[in-house]
Amino acid sequence: MEDRLRSIEDEALEAVAKAQDREAIEQIKVRFLGRKGLLTNILKGLGSLPKEERPKVGKHANQVKVKIEHAIKERLKSIKRQAGPRLIKGFDPTLPGRALPLGHLHPITQVLDEVCSVFERLGFSAAKGPEIELDFYNFEALNIPPDHPARDMQDTFYVDEKVLLRTHTSPIQVRTMEVMKPPIRIIAPGKVYRCDSDITHTPMFHQVEGLMVDRDVSFAHLKGILTHFAQEIFHRDTSVRFRPSFFPFTEPSAEIDIQCVICRGDGCRVCSQTGWLEVLGAGLVHPQVLRNVNIDPEEYSGFAFGLGIERIAMLKYGINDIRLFFDNDLRFLNQF
Repeated sequence: MEDRLRSIEDEALEAVAKAQDREAIEQIKVRFLGRKGLLTNILKGLGSLPKEERPKVGKHANQVKVKIEHAIKERLKSIKRQAGPRLIKGFDPTLPGRALPLGHLHPITQVLDEVCSVFERLGFSAAKGPEIELDFYNFEALNIPPDHPARDMQDTFYVDEKVLLRTHTSPIQVRTMEVMKPPIRIIAPGKVYRCDSDITHTPMFHQVEGLMVDRDVSFAHLKGILTHFAQEIFHRDTSVRFRPSFFPFTEPSAEIDIQCVICRGDGCRVCSQTGWLEVLGAGLVHPQVLRNVNIDPEEYSGFAFGLGIERIAMLKYGINDIRLFFDNDLRFLNQF
């Protein structure tokens, strides 16, 4: 029996050493270690041996089994190293990799990029500022007194008496004018926050505000730039109108409307039968705002404007509920 075990060991180790692939290894495992394998049969037959031989033969048989299993494990590692990627059927490691699908930009991001690109082509550069803002930059420097309705707690998220989440990106304009002297031509894109939520308002939304300060800047410059913007975003023949309005940080101030993108001015439910849709607010920078940042209003003038990206996107794509942008419904997002 001892000679038989040595013969099985030598035969198995030789076969393992010559094996070239996994299939050959599997055949060796079945032949020697399978349910009816040569070594398995010896282990099953230990009961028929004389009592004094069983421990010695059993120990030897187990040692042979361990050696064969170890040889098989090492040979498999060697085959894997040698074969490498060729183990995968049909795989050609010389081919370029396949690009993974990365999805696409959110519709709000698409419209934000489009809006910014229009103004950047007109010579405006993008500026950034903190979303957690001081009361001074968000209100006081913009000529908004303490009793103004915009300071009401139901509109503004306050951290404490002097710190809040910015309600518009106008503080970026103030911060820019503090450190930069005219000529200034910037846009201020970013997130803003207000205590409001319904089908046309969300607590967080996006704005792009613009500022131009230089000598002899007039309302005519403002009208020309915003008319060009509206026609770039919507349609070349889109009509634009300016209506008198009031903002504490501009004087004179105006609301800018475009011809309804749904009915083309005929009147419909979306435009309340007026044929016009409001898209942004604007005006000439109030002299007091310029004084607050040490710019002489007798020497310089400027204009400012602000628009909501969600508003533009809703008009551009005919969407009637702002909450769709933030529901993360792929059926909606895949349309863009």
